[in-house]
Amino acid sequence: MSTFDTDVVVVGAGPTGLMLAGELRLNGVSVVVLEKLAEPIRESRALGFSARTIEEFSQRGLLSRFGEVDVIPVGHFGGVPLDFRVLEGGSYGARGVPQARTEGVLGGWARELGAEVRRGVRVLALEQDADGVAVTGAAEGGAVTLRARHVVGADGARSAVRKLAGIDFPGTEPAVELRFADVAGVRLRPRFSGERVPGGMAMVLPLGPDRARLVYFDAARPLRAADGPIAFDEVVEAWRRLTGEDVSGATPLWVSSTTDASRQASQYRRGRVFLAGDAAHIHLPIGAQGMSAGVQDAVNLGWKLALDVKGQAPPGLLDTYQAERRPVGARILANTLAQRVLYLGGDDVAPLREVFAELVERHEPVRRHLAGMVTGLDIRHATVPGEHPLLGRRLPDGELIADGEKTSVFALLAAGRALLLELRDGLGLREAAAGFADRVDALRVDALRPDAAAPADAVLVRPDGYVAWVAPPGAGAGGLPDALSRWFGPAA
Repeated sequence: MSTFDTDVVVVGAGPTGLMLAGELRLNGVSVVVLEKLAEPIRESRALGFSARTIEEFSQRGLLSRFGEVDVIPVGHFGGVPLDFRVLEGGSYGARGVPQARTEGVLGGWARELGAEVRRGVRVLALEQDADGVAVTGAAEGGAVTLRARHVVGADGARSAVRKLAGIDFPGTEPAVELRFADVAGVRLRPRFSGERVPGGMAMVLPLGPDRARLVYFDAARPLRAADGPIAFDEVVEAWRRLTGEDVSGATPLWVSSTTDASRQASQYRRGRVFLAGDAAHIHLPIGAQGMSAGVQDAVNLGWKLALDVKGQAPPGLLDTYQAERRPVGARILANTLAQRVLYLGGDDVAPLREVFAELVERHEPVRRHLAGMVTGLDIRHATVPGEHPLLGRRLPDGELIADGEKTSVFALLAAGRALLLELRDGLGLREAAAGFADRVDALRVDALRPDAAAPADAVLVRPDGYVAWVAPPGAGAGGLPDALSRWFGPAA
């Protein structure tokens, strides 16, 4: 019989890896997170997260840990203004939340739940067999080897796990480069969505009373010939040339860059090895879609791995991770490349930009489509069959009465368990779900949303918040046993 040091090894202690560690611990699965950096990051590429990620943090009771979060109702698509309130609960996302702060919140939550995070460990080898995976890494005290049932690579764009597993990472080579600098001691006019300027684009994101992030695209120098540090003098010169503003008196805190290289792993799973976050997909950072997609990968994967570890996963459940999340990643790559053309294209793109802006301004379906695409609020998993509008979609939050107690949908999801919510008596749903009581909480509820647009007598909600089965009015409990076994395995 195989022996294991832990159920799951997660490689990478960024937002994706830490969110996954917390999700696994919610379901009672042991997890060790290996991180090559000896200390948490101080610099923050990401400065917020999307509307869908706000929901996913909320459903685990995490959003309050961030303190006051500034939610931006309006934003842009490739520089074309877009009001995200066209969707219920829509926004451009939370802004002004440094990635370091997000990692601090998620890391604290994961550790509270019992996750182990080991820093200063660089993964060097993977050896997979039918029962598990052995991970070998180098640490200050010598070699470290852990054997686990599953390994998840959440270790970024240069993922060691992806390379060691032999998973391809095809995509497009970089064509443009965005440079940015965090500076102190300067006050500049905010340019939240970026502004086209002669010769490129300039963005100013306030980070405090006298701190800001400068982001710019310099058409005269679209791509550097070689990697290496960017001198602040280069930022000063380019910023003056593009905007006419002098930032030479500012104190540089961090200077870096990113490109529009767009790649997606050919597989999100190879045997017992999985990829999530930037290890699975990279793209031009627009709209906080990158980090947010990684968090959503983690929420999708965690409960599925937990069922497998416990021996309860039905056949094919682990394959639904790729089936559901890879199309989402592909759509992000497509929309960020499209935004790059609109956002950073030259005068030859002006006619396209004008037509696009006209479509956005005059047609609400266009606005709804673009807002849903960027935020992730329109995700509908094709793995959930059926015609009801709720199937395959997230169940919206809302206050309700559950077994006589006032609560909310997201509060009920905080434990990371599936929900069977019965809105009408006499359906016999609790009896049908009795064999799944160790995985599914069955509750009698009132005032569940939505009601008029998508009426239902009952809904089965997966631990990630997506609807797996619906009883339309008067339809009874038909199909519930099949849905329970399809997603949660055999009855106890």
